[in-house]
Amino acid sequence: MDRLLLVGADLVAISLLTFAVYFPRHHRRDLVAAFLGVNVGVLAVAMVLGSTSVGIGMGMGLFGVLSIIRLRSYEIAQHEIAYYFSALALGLLTGLSESLDLLHTGLMVLVVATLYAGDHPRLFPRHRQRELRLDSAYTDEEALRAHLEVLLGGRVLNLSVKGIDLVNDTTLVEVRYVVPSASRAAVTKPREGSPRTDDSPRGRGVRA
Repeated sequence: MDRLLLVGADLVAISLLTFAVYFPRHHRRDLVAAFLGVNVGVLAVAMVLGSTSVGIGMGMGLFGVLSIIRLRSYEIAQHEIAYYFSALALGLLTGLSESLDLLHTGLMVLVVATLYAGDHPRLFPRHRQRELRLDSAYTDEEALRAHLEVLLGGRVLNLSVKGIDLVNDTTLVEVRYVVPSASRAAVTKPREGSPRTDDSPRGRGVRA
């Protein structure tokens, strides 16, 4: 009965993490199956290893089978790796437990709540990250920063040039920036039908 309660608690936790937290925010259907499969697989293996009838050789063999699976980091983002790790942690917490006590329940709630808060859209909502390929070769970082701020409409916090192609005249850059808040944009936006001033370097002071 205790093992059935542990399995049920794990299924509730991974369902909340996957269907209530991850999918409504990121909408990657392929990772839904991955999170569920990893969680249930680790749960099953951990429960088998936790039983007294399984020897060390069988346990090493099971973990050897699991080690064949690899996470290709270039196909998933950093926050998705966090969801993978959380799915693994939930499976281990329930699979290696003898009973559903207050400590293990609290740790499972903590894992789900941490991902809910840490990946919440309202946490740093104005911060963005992009990787761009520009149709000009920029060797001057200040000129590149100024161009990116005009292009993205925000303040550049950090930029990293990944490559400059002088032959094809392109620049590959990763940039982190902050966009203006909605309230500030509403204040600075000119009213419909009123004259406005172009504040760009080429057109400063020109009336519309």
